Amino acid sequence: MKILLAGLFITLSAFAQKIQIEADQAADFSRYKTFAIREPRLNSRNPSLNNDLVRKQLDTAVQKYLGAKGLTFVPSGTADLNVHYTLGAVTGSALEAYPAGWRGWGTRVVRVPFTEGTLVIDLRDPTTHTLVWRAIAREDKRDPSKIEGKLDDMVRKSFAKYPPKLPKK
Repeated sequence: MKILLAGLFITLSAFAQKIQIEADQAADFSRYKTFAIREPRLNSRNPSLNNDLVRKQLDTAVQKYLGAKGLTFVPSGTADLNVHYTLGAVTGSALEAYPAGWRGWGTRVVRVPFTEGTLVIDLRDPTTHTLVWRAIAREDKRDPSKIEGKLDDMVRKSFAKYPPKLPKK
């Protein structure tokens, strides 16, 4: 039974969100006070992830979580940061092994299909035209519509790591 529970835990953790952050070490994040959302892209073939409602949901989440960090949304005109995001989804499968056979001494391997939703959020400095911060959030679910339900969480976890803690100079 313990082996089965351990296998279940490993299976569930394989489908957890993954957040990766990159930041420009030379950028002064304290000078960024405003942001605008520019050219958002939805690159999924699945209609549940590629529509205006998803775009609106992402725009709202970006505004909410960057606003909570003290930045002000500028709907038009110039801003200190331009936010670009891309949401894409690909399907794949993973191999999972779990105990099977007589008294659990064997192993059974099965192929489990999943959809990986990847949200890339870029913050660009419009004065230098450079990327200063990037978050890559991945969510693995069997059903693409379940990824849609996790978008707010993906944005929240990404901006939880903004501004980055850069090494002292």
